[in-house]
Amino acid sequence: MSRPSVFLTSAFRLTLFYVALFCISVLLLLAFIYWSTVGVIERQTEQTIQSEIRGLAEQYRLQGLPRLLAIVRERSGPSGDPNNVYLLARPDMTPLAGNLDAWPRQAAREAGDAEWIDISLGRDSESDGTVHVVRARTFTLTGGFRLLVGRDTRQRLAFRQTVIQALGWSVAGMVLLGVVGGLLISRGMLTRVDGIARTANQIVSGDLSRRLEVRGSGDEFDRLATSLNEMLERIDRLMTGMRLATDSLAHDLRGPLTRLKSRIELALREAGTGEGDRAVLEGILNDADAALAMFDSLLSIALAEGGARAGEMKRVDLSALARDGAELYEPVAEEKGVTLTVAAAEPTPIMGHAQLLSQAVANLLDNAVKYTPPGGTVRMEVTDGSDGVRLSVGDSGPGIPAADREKVLERFVRLDASRGGPGAGLGLSLVASVVRLHGAALDLRDNQPGLRVDLSFRPAA
Repeated sequence: MSRPSVFLTSAFRLTLFYVALFCISVLLLLAFIYWSTVGVIERQTEQTIQSEIRGLAEQYRLQGLPRLLAIVRERSGPSGDPNNVYLLARPDMTPLAGNLDAWPRQAAREAGDAEWIDISLGRDSESDGTVHVVRARTFTLTGGFRLLVGRDTRQRLAFRQTVIQALGWSVAGMVLLGVVGGLLISRGMLTRVDGIARTANQIVSGDLSRRLEVRGSGDEFDRLATSLNEMLERIDRLMTGMRLATDSLAHDLRGPLTRLKSRIELALREAGTGEGDRAVLEGILNDADAALAMFDSLLSIALAEGGARAGEMKRVDLSALARDGAELYEPVAEEKGVTLTVAAAEPTPIMGHAQLLSQAVANLLDNAVKYTPPGGTVRMEVTDGSDGVRLSVGDSGPGIPAADREKVLERFVRLDASRGGPGAGLGLSLVASVVRLHGAALDLRDNQPGLRVDLSFRPAA
């Protein structure tokens, strides 16, 4: 089983989900802080400007124009705040004092004194051509003189840049920490899951003695492992009891059947020339052979479905098994008039259970020879390709309809066309069990004419 990517694990995705939620929360929080702070700065700026206008207007009312000119020149000079903007102008907008060369055109368009305006200005002190936005307000004094007081908003812009940079670095840091944290968490969880998967694969392979690791942390993995281990203990006890009962039953039944067969063979040798007696005894002997064969097949299926332990899975040459099976069935095929050919690459090693693989090959050849009419052909091939080792057995018999190919892999299933022949419907069922045990693939297809059975195995490491 291939190890899944850490980026595809649920833990990593869940971590990213929470990181995304946290990032959104931080974005909303910083946005709220930004807009709140900008609002405070704007209100403070406007309050400062209004206080300046009220103070200058009061000076003009009390001490006249000369005093106002002196104050404006002082505050707009080198000793004044460079962020403040002042301009005192005649009624015709001609400048009298201040740090602006002319009355702004935008301010000239404004009607009255109630509107706030933003003026774009270039400072002589900055050679890079930077444009500053000034928040300002105009006021008409007695006698038609115009007063403009404003303040540079670069502090607000600088604050915005600071907030944006902080926001960017915060989000980048959170994403980086989230990804790293997700990788660490996912790797830890994936290690636990891989351990469970490896143990489960060993159990599926038949080693019921394996148990899941319990680290003692008391987390959900430990609770799951404890519950599964208790279930495995229960299954192991049931399987052990069933295996003991089956073994006892096998010995108890095989003994009487073997003795019955021996007595029938002895009776046949001692029987006289009466054809009727011999026919009866030969029929009973055939029935006993069939019962023993069926019993052996059931035991083999039980062995395959029960799983083979690690010590029983060895390096096996599938080509050698195929040639041995063909040599065993060649006399049977020759007696029936069927041509049996073998094409086996050499060598084709796989990891498998030699006894069960030999039984599966024998069952495939037995079915192929049994259902191929005289004059037909049976061909067995073993090929070694990039995708694994494949064993194929094809015949020129009646074949199996596509709708029934899954059904014939079950126990005791025989199609109507073969019910009159020998057998109990366990041949392909045993093959299917052996294929599942080895993690291989079984494919039944049309051989045009006849049936072709393909078994695909993974090559030995």
